[in-house]
Amino acid sequence: MSALSDQVLAISKPYLGPAAESFLGRQCKAHLKVDFQQLNSGHLKDLARWVEVGAALIMDQAKAVEVAKKIAAC
Repeated sequence: MSALSDQVLAISKPYLGPAAESFLGRQCKAHLKVDFQQLNSGHLKDLARWVEVGAALIMDQAKAVEVAKKIAAC
């Protein structure tokens, strides 16, 4: 896994728990057309947007926005 993927995963785990890696992998594959391990800084803005959308379906909207902002700031 890349250092950036590790960083995004570490940010996401407190919000998404053990499902964080598979959630991020699905977001990357479905929306960014990239493998999560190949994540680069050019993907962060779009990934953050999709994480916010997807996470809002399973958690409080404010928490989804919070994790998305942290991912975008990586």
